[in-house]
Amino acid sequence: MKLILMTTPYFFVEEHQILHALFDEGLEILHLRKPETEPVYSERLLTLLPETYRKRIVVHDHFYLKNEYNLKGIHLNHRNPELPPKYKGHISCSCHTPDEVKAHKKACNYVFLSPIYNSISKTDYPTRFSQNALRDLAAQKVIDKKVMALGGIGLDNIERIKDLGFGGAVILGDIWNRFSIHSTDDFKDLIQHFRRLRRAAE
Repeated sequence: MKLILMTTPYFFVEEHQILHALFDEGLEILHLRKPETEPVYSERLLTLLPETYRKRIVVHDHFYLKNEYNLKGIHLNHRNPELPPKYKGHISCSCHTPDEVKAHKKACNYVFLSPIYNSISKTDYPTRFSQNALRDLAAQKVIDKKVMALGGIGLDNIERIKDLGFGGAVILGDIWNRFSIHSTDDFKDLIQHFRRLRRAAE
């Protein structure tokens, strides 16, 4: 099962060091999501990462970055729902209902379905799916290898995501809550936790 990491919505000083370390540890795909930020800050972050790792990054905003920095692909969402003209390459898309999954899955390399569980990173963002509803979607083949689970995914439920037949898990709060820009001296705990998540996703 794929393990995908979503960035925090804000930039911070140690970010490129942590991302570099996570790529070193085998991070397969990073989604660069920085809504309502100037593109120059994304450019700066990308220049601080080796080209070999940039090829694993999917961008949610400022789609020109994909070609400019030889990134993996682009991600469509409510802010940016349209493909750039003549775009060719990796496409993923945010979905929040089974109907959206059905509508977009064929045209995308994969789609996100969320929120699967109560969000760790966002307050007042509860799940829309019961466990029985998720089982039904798996039985109907709505959930399959092209659908990535997003929302409240962590070490305590990643096995359930795998058992339901999702193609991957998107991690956000479960990783980033282990690092504080105000009080954390290093990011060893974050790296150790990522290793545990990787093993669980295998």
